[in-house]
Amino acid sequence: MYVRATTRKNKDGSTVRYLQLAHNEWDAATGTSRPQVLHSFGREDQLDRAGIERLVASLAKLLDPAAALRATSGADLTFLASRPMGGAHALDGLWHRIGIDTVMKKLLTSSRLDPAAERVLFALVANRALAPSSKLAATRWIEHDSHIPGLAATSDDACYRAMDWLLKIEDRLAEEVYWQVADLLNLEVDLLFFDTTSTYFETGEADTPAARDEHGRRLPDEPADTTQSSQAAESTGDDEKPASFRAYGKSKDHRPDLPQVVIGMAVTRTGIPIRIWSWPGNTADQALIRQVREDLREWKLTRVVWVADRGFASETNRRFLQRAGGHYILGEKIRSGSPAAQAALSRQGRYAHVADNMQVKQVQLPDTADRFVICHNPDQAKRDAAIRADLLAQLEEAIKDSDKLKPLKRAELRGKLSTKPGLHRFLRATPGGLLRVDKTAIKAEERLDGKFLLRCSDPHLSAEDIATGYKQLLEVERGWRDMKTIIDLRPVYHRKEDRIRAHVLLCWLALLLIRIAETTCDDTWLNLREELERIHVGTFTGPAGTFRQRTETSTAQRAILAKLGVTEPKRIITLEPGTPA
Repeated sequence: MYVRATTRKNKDGSTVRYLQLAHNEWDAATGTSRPQVLHSFGREDQLDRAGIERLVASLAKLLDPAAALRATSGADLTFLASRPMGGAHALDGLWHRIGIDTVMKKLLTSSRLDPAAERVLFALVANRALAPSSKLAATRWIEHDSHIPGLAATSDDACYRAMDWLLKIEDRLAEEVYWQVADLLNLEVDLLFFDTTSTYFETGEADTPAARDEHGRRLPDEPADTTQSSQAAESTGDDEKPASFRAYGKSKDHRPDLPQVVIGMAVTRTGIPIRIWSWPGNTADQALIRQVREDLREWKLTRVVWVADRGFASETNRRFLQRAGGHYILGEKIRSGSPAAQAALSRQGRYAHVADNMQVKQVQLPDTADRFVICHNPDQAKRDAAIRADLLAQLEEAIKDSDKLKPLKRAELRGKLSTKPGLHRFLRATPGGLLRVDKTAIKAEERLDGKFLLRCSDPHLSAEDIATGYKQLLEVERGWRDMKTIIDLRPVYHRKEDRIRAHVLLCWLALLLIRIAETTCDDTWLNLREELERIHVGTFTGPAGTFRQRTETSTAQRAILAKLGVTEPKRIITLEPGTPA
């Protein structure tokens, strides 16, 4: 297809040109190519140029942004490069709306750090949300593969200096950012959800132990990190004993063979992560929530109900969370055999139906002010029964011919089965040492199918509110899932403790921006990112100079930016006049 020009000579001798959109068709009969006119634009001097621009823009949308820029650049211009800019532009708009830039710049005034540190940190956060990579690879991404407003390029040393500074301002930054986000989204902080995860390191070696305070931070004047291959001298919670940061511990990623760190996160009921913490890899969950409660106490939040899983339900934690009028909703270990759990489960009463096919029953025990809520999900009960049936089939197959074995071999089989908790739970041995399926254990498990037990200290929450509030703990689990998949919390390319902590903070800031975007637009970040990254910026050069121009925004892209409260990027990003000849 091409634009065809024809001329006509008037009586007065003037020449008029007419423009047509045409393409050639092969005429098999004559063996020649004949032009076919598809559309006539009329006289060249009377063209509807605005209409032609709309047509070109409409056709350009069918192309890849780089191909569209190349096709429309013109003969006198050289098209140099194209890179996505929409995702970084949207994130930068949220960064400014929240006021993170203002907070950082204010804190930068009291330091000798380069003022560009705020831009470097934003670029690292944007990298985690858009194209996660190592810090060295991020510098190449910033310079060649993305358009970061206010930062054309940076170095890995500048990234590390900015990360070190980020760790120093962590407490003040987290608090000020929280209040900015609370005002922006009108956050409800009546429920705060807390949970932990672990992330491992492929290094295979733990750090050298160092003296630490009660929050797991290395005490001053300690030597820099080095590594060792042994697990010796690991701390078990005693503040006076040295502990490694990357340490061997109970892995939630099922990799106990690798050193890890423990990470905790506090999240609102709408999934907004308000703060994140890092601890040595062998830190037990029980003590962590006390530090979290103490840190957030300084924020002077209004009435807060803490929601946490069973790992945080110790009596010490419960007392701590009730300080200054606080309350909690905690999961209770239903198979723990504790007197409170057994008494609550043994109480008779009817279940009340609530949302999402859940049934709840409230129990008040005489020796405690806490209320217990037994939750029952019929669908989960069916799944539990199916899983148990599969385990029993495996167990029966394993012990099918064990009566014929010699006592020593039978004892070996029993020892092997003891390493598989799912099977061992239903195994019993007769006085003669024969292996049998434990029918009493099966009946006990059947009574627990689809059930979980909650403990709540707030006298004003209904049983339904307690149950639905606890189910929202899944928001934290969703946060961990996105941290490990979309933001790529792991692999961690750092060895030094401070850099690892700073890396976790960058991931938190990225998740914060992502959650605000999702909440505001009511869509997933994957969808939003895909649409926004179609906005490209092209670099052109010609006799008049060099300029960078963005592609035209689509209706969907404009709608996303409008919901986020972010203005469209300028059409001409930069303009550098050429040198006169």
